[in-house]
Amino acid sequence: MMARVANGRSNIYNASARAKARKATLIDSTRMRQLIQQGTDSIGVSIGELGYRSEMDLYASRMDGADAIEAALFHNLDNDLAQVMGFCQGHLKSLVAIYVERFDYEKAKTVLRAINGGASDDVIETQILPTENPRNTPWLNIVRTTEGLQEAVDAMSGTSWGRTLAGLEGDPGLEEMENALDMQYFSDALKAVRGRDGGPRLLRYLRMEIDHRNIINEFRAIRMEMPFEKRVAMIIPGGKIDAGTMRQAAQAENDEELVETLRRSGAFDDSGFDEAMAESERMGSLDPYAELLSHQRHSILKRFSYLSPVSPFPIIYYIERKSLEVRNLRLLVRGKAVGLPDEVLEAHMDY
Repeated sequence: MMARVANGRSNIYNASARAKARKATLIDSTRMRQLIQQGTDSIGVSIGELGYRSEMDLYASRMDGADAIEAALFHNLDNDLAQVMGFCQGHLKSLVAIYVERFDYEKAKTVLRAINGGASDDVIETQILPTENPRNTPWLNIVRTTEGLQEAVDAMSGTSWGRTLAGLEGDPGLEEMENALDMQYFSDALKAVRGRDGGPRLLRYLRMEIDHRNIINEFRAIRMEMPFEKRVAMIIPGGKIDAGTMRQAAQAENDEELVETLRRSGAFDDSGFDEAMAESERMGSLDPYAELLSHQRHSILKRFSYLSPVSPFPIIYYIERKSLEVRNLRLLVRGKAVGLPDEVLEAHMDY
């Protein structure tokens, strides 16, 4: 689990340069499109040659196909995050850690989903959080020593996410727990970044992420016909879009009404939303909205990275691109395994 470190001197020049060098090794869109066109049998070999071989070899003895590749991808990402945190020091490390801590929150969600879904300890240890990955060990200890969601929550009591879950009233379900974790992560992140050197742009980015999370949640709530009270309770505070607009958005009954409500806020960037709305209706999917918002975030991270070349942003931008690469490769491998056409895979890739 990641820890924030605030003491000591920063090594921002060296760390920024190392992050940029790592980013140069990531799979570009041309190579990813070539992977999409490959046959199922050769995909694993190609992914191994692109920097994932050592992790893939770890799982080859007991797993095969998409399961082995997916486990290797997650393991590689965990290794990469640890290495990046390892070459950051002092104040820089504490800023980057604010961003990286989200991956711990995602692991907590993974544990809760597995337990809630009734997965056995054996399935969790072999497939969901493989024992080969040492960074899964503290999470597996929770799984092995608890029965049910409430005991798992109790076992997390020494962490910020555990304290958040313990503070929920009544008998919360998985959805309520996950939403509470999202709120706590962003609340902690906003507090941690305010007033720090180099923090204003990171604060701006975090607030943008909150807005995007809230917007996607509202689109999803419309499709689920979720009641107003529940929609309001899901709104993560702290975004740039004001609370009043978000509350009005929670009353929208369709996509058009939602977008029109959001447009009342000067903080809402509506570029591309009309096209995304038409594509979402055609596909019957939220993917066009998610991809549009994802591109907006990548664009601002890239811009901040170039505007502030000696700052946390080249490092955060690299982490974001690396996690995106893993997401695309997972989609590719799983899609190929179930026989999805190349054009469908291409449409769901996020470059």
